[in-house]
Amino acid sequence: MKLELKPFDFAQAVARAGLRPDGHPVGGAAPAAAGSPGSFGVAMTQALRAVSDSQRDAGSLQRELQLDNPTVSLEQTMIAMNKSQIGFTAALTVRNRLVQAYSDIMNMQV
Repeated sequence: MKLELKPFDFAQAVARAGLRPDGHPVGGAAPAAAGSPGSFGVAMTQALRAVSDSQRDAGSLQRELQLDNPTVSLEQTMIAMNKSQIGFTAALTVRNRLVQAYSDIMNMQV
């Protein structure tokens, strides 16, 4: 597995998010329905799957490095480990904020 760091392209990221450069949705449109490709649940599932894949790849690289595989470098392994740690920390932060928001809403007086 070869890891390659690429420069961040803001225009591409905005386009992938379905937004125009000014931040408004492309096509003007109604909010996404639950279960549609743009829903929060789908995005969260994809993000968690990406974190899981990243952790699996880092574990695999660690194992290969321990077995003295000449095709796996220490630098490559450390980058994969840090990438998976950052992804896990971000997912954990999102989860904690969601739980806090839910708790705040449930404690609101009606």
